Amino acid sequence: MRKITTFLLLFIAFSCSTNNEIRGISLKAPLSENIDNFLKFTSNVLAPDGVNTIIFNIGWNYEFKSFPELTGPDALSESDIKKIVKHCKSLGIEIIPKVSMLGHQSTLIRNNKGIAVKTKMHPLLENYPEFDENPEVKLPEKYEWPNKDGLYTKSYCPLHPKVHDVVLSILDELVNVFEAKTLHAGMDEVFYIGNDNCIRCSGKSKSELYANEVNLIHSFLKKRNVQLMIWGDRMIDGKETGLGMWEASENDTYGSIDLIDKDVIVADWHYRKATNTHDYFIEKGFRVLTCPHNNKEVAKTQYDQYKNHKSENYLGMVQTIWLTNQEFIDFYNGKIKIESGKKGSLETYKELVSLWKK
Repeated sequence: MRKITTFLLLFIAFSCSTNNEIRGISLKAPLSENIDNFLKFTSNVLAPDGVNTIIFNIGWNYEFKSFPELTGPDALSESDIKKIVKHCKSLGIEIIPKVSMLGHQSTLIRNNKGIAVKTKMHPLLENYPEFDENPEVKLPEKYEWPNKDGLYTKSYCPLHPKVHDVVLSILDELVNVFEAKTLHAGMDEVFYIGNDNCIRCSGKSKSELYANEVNLIHSFLKKRNVQLMIWGDRMIDGKETGLGMWEASENDTYGSIDLIDKDVIVADWHYRKATNTHDYFIEKGFRVLTCPHNNKEVAKTQYDQYKNHKSENYLGMVQTIWLTNQEFIDFYNGKIKIESGKKGSLETYKELVSLWKK
């Protein structure tokens, strides 16, 4: 009976996915005690809905062996990951592990209204403060935005002579345990780069610093037959496009688009309105995914853009979900109520599923 059920789920999942179209969601990793809930959700909801790709936000929450001090507080074990990967493979779902490189080396802690009130260092800079691109900027006791330091999240210095000994070992572990064909390295919202006070980076082109780091990671992964995926915002001119400093760059990294290897896959996220930036990336020679978040009308327009596009380099769509893994599952199952600001995540997911199944 189990084999028949599995076969039916696979048939449903594959029949909903045509022409290798990526139909994905980006989810935070579950806590260890919630793994079985997550696996049940993939079987009962995600696979039947046609989801064939999960960007799995593992971050530092893995029990690293090469540098165990970098293990995060909610770490999954090797056996946990293998269990997840095996189960998702049986459903035809590809797991793409994600850990943020370069930027997002600290995190914001938000109150129940979603407002950032504190900030905390991630394990890399907590254990190796010498890698900090802006060590003169200290994490405040109370966080608020905007602030005089322009502090959103911290970055590591890409030119520190020892940083890649660490971060590449971390990536190597993740691609091995996930049996990954693709790894997502983040690289978004890098506001601290080319610091004037950095003895290594001062005076250097920020576009070149950014592109060189992307290409170094791409080259490392390519030798392991693994593709690199990154968010696309740093490659877009925020002032020229009017997209601003979040969904695009206002700190001179956008020139990197002409320097980054065209084998890199770009995850092009836009939450407030549909844009034509997918055309920009495709014209530059990249493969691209469009990534909506919590506005179903925006997602619908973005999906129409995708379906009406002729380029084979337009790979599909991945919805980004920034609730915790269990929170999203419980919300989907009606077990909890979530403040109105977060309801859009579920509404957008259901909208995409309805479009996928047409």
